[in-house]
Formats: sequence, C-alpha cells, structure tokens
Amino acid sequence: MKTIKDLDIAGKRVFIRCDFNVPVDADGNITDDRRIRAALPTIRYCLDRECKIILASHYGRPEAGKYDKKYSLAFVATRLQTLLKLAKNVIMADDVVGPDAKAKAASLGPGDVLLLENLRYEAGETENDETFAKQLASFADVYINDAFGACHRKHASIYAMTKEFDSEHKAAGFLMNKEVTFFHKVIEDPVRPFIAVVGGSKVSGKLQALTNLIQKVDKVIIGGGMAFTFLKAQGYEIGNSLVENDLLDDARAIMYKAKKAGVKFYLPVDLVVATEFSENTATKYVPSQEIPKGWMGLDIGPASSRLFREVLNDAQTIIWNGPMGVFEMDRFAKGSIKMSHNIADTHATTIVGGGDTADVAQKAGDVDEMTFVSTGGGASLELIEGKVLPGLEALDAIIV
Repeated sequence: MKTIKDLDIAGKRVFIRCDFNVPVDADGNITDDRRIRAALPTIRYCLDRECKIILASHYGRPEAGKYDKKYSLAFVATRLQTLLKLAKNVIMADDVVGPDAKAKAASLGPGDVLLLENLRYEAGETENDETFAKQLASFADVYINDAFGACHRKHASIYAMTKEFDSEHKAAGFLMNKEVTFFHKVIEDPVRPFIAVVGGSKVSGKLQALTNLIQKVDKVIIGGGMAFTFLKAQGYEIGNSLVENDLLDDARAIMYKAKKAGVKFYLPVDLVVATEFSENTATKYVPSQEIPKGWMGLDIGPASSRLFREVLNDAQTIIWNGPMGVFEMDRFAKGSIKMSHNIADTHATTIVGGGDTADVAQKAGDVDEMTFVSTGGGASLELIEGKVLPGLEALDAIIV
C-alpha cells in the first residue's frame, strides 16, 4: 500500500483526512484522545518537510448543512496545539469550504497547520458529493488518508475527493498503513493457537465477521448480548435477554461450521441476570441454562471469566471485538473488565478492535499491555469480514 513516505511532499500543501471523532463528557472535555494522538506521526512528518497542512475530520452526527456549536472541532484544535507543541497556533477555520476556510488555506505558510470545521456541517460530505469533494481538493496538492476509523464510509473526503489526485499525489498516512497491515497479517498469517473473542449486543452486526473468522481461528469465545441468540439456538430458556430470533438458523450454522472445522466454540456458562436494565435493580448469578423467565442476562458470570481465562492460556494470537456485557454500567462491567485483564495477561499478540472494545480496555487500564488497539470499530470489523473498504479502494491500495 502506497504511504506518505512514497510521495514527494516537501513544501507542498497537504490535505490529511483524520478521524478526530473522540469521546467527550457532559462538560465537553475529551475523555480519550487516542485518535488525536494516533494522527500525530503523519502530521509531524509533514511538519518536518515544511508542508502547509490542512486537517479535516468529522465529529458526531450534526444535522447536515447546519452549524451546531456543540459539534465544532475547536476543542480538537486546542488539544492538537498541546500535543504538537508548536511555536505557532493551530489555525481553526470557521467553516469547511466557505470564505473563511478558503482565505486561511490560501494564506498558509510552511509549517502552518489549519483545521477545517466539522466536515459533516456540509451535506455533501455524507452524500459523497463530487462538487463538495472538488472544493476540498482545491485546497491541496497532496491527499493523505489517515482516518482508518472512517475509511469504511463512502463519504466525499474519503472517496470522491481522491479522484482529484493522481497516484503520485495520494496515499495512506502512517496510522492507516499500521492498522491495515496489522489486521491483514494477523488474519492471514497468525501465530497459532489463534483465538477470536467476539462480544457486543447483536449477532447481525458480526455475522459475516464470525463466518470469516471460523475459517481462520482455532478457538472462538462468544460473550455479550449476542451469546443469547446462540444459547436459544441450542434450545435454552433465555428469559427476557436480548435475542435475534430471525438469526437462530444462522447461529446454528456457525456452530456447525465450527464443529466441522475443528474450531472450539465457547459460550458463557454462567451469567449475571436482572429483572430490568437498571443500575439499581436486583441481580443474581445463574448457570446459562437456567435463566428464569422474566429475567435478562446483562453480563457474563465469574465461572465464565475463569473458563475463558483457561481457554486463553495457550493463545499466541488473540483478536478481540466486542464487550462481554453492558459495560457502560459499572454493575455489569465486571465480565468485560476481567476479559480485558485476561487478554492483557497472556503472552500472545493481542489486537483490540476499536469502538466499545477499545473503551473497555481503556476503562480496565490495559491499553498499554495490548499489542495493538485499533482506532476504528466498524472499519476493523469490515476488514475482518474481508470487505474492501472504500477508503482503501479510493487509494488504489493493493494489500499483499
């Protein structure tokens, strides 16, 4: 895959598509700046070559075509300034392709950094509009995509915009290259035993990923809400637990394929159950085959955590995507936290999918113990599924 190192960028205007869609608390403070930090190597590489740098990102889901202050990227500019330790301030545009952005882009000097406003303020971004893409492209001589977390979306700054640059003027940034290379190498040529830990709420979102992984791994551990579809597919009572009844046959097919391929398939053996989805509700531990009617499973139990730890003991490669329960509530986060600790304690190469899974590792304090923590939840999942990501297709990337 062609990267920024393969291009002549010295002194040029470089547009870097980043993913600054970071989590914030109720007061607007950044709770995890991993995605901003991940973009720094590419930005610094451009700074060292006296480039004029234009950064662009989306943030949240503002109503297309409307400015909403709570979705402004001004807070990202402040954090970037702190992290880059620049003598000059990061310049913040008041719009995306409007008069302020155009004027500031035109007046950039070597080593200047301009951050455009939230790309999704423009309706053309999510519509992959070519006119909007051409306006963005007019700011720069070189296009760099370093937004792995967004490269599964066919949006203007990811897809249409690349058509305005030839192969000598577009490439992947360091983060994008690292993410794709890691997932590709691990999935195609893993050191064995190779174990997939898959959680989250629904089977539907991970059906293709599971189908693909079954052909490549030695063991699969299933947790989270999706486990109940598999338990019901085996004929067990699951009470009011989350279930996708239309996917029971698919669940049976996955378990059959695993058995046929000699892949060991593990489901929770006990659960934390409650009568309602609440922090204050009464809870109890039950075997996974004995969920009472009217109760719902919200986390894996201690026996499941011990079992899964034993399953992971001989692992040489682990890929983890999805929490083991409703980790957002502390009362139902223990299973996910213990899974994070168990994975971090192995001597395996450990790859953590982005999104909620990365949030669990962060909450557990295990991020530094993992081999690689992805910045993209949906993108990493689609890569595991074997899909061609629009962001890579647009760069004419051929992964070998």
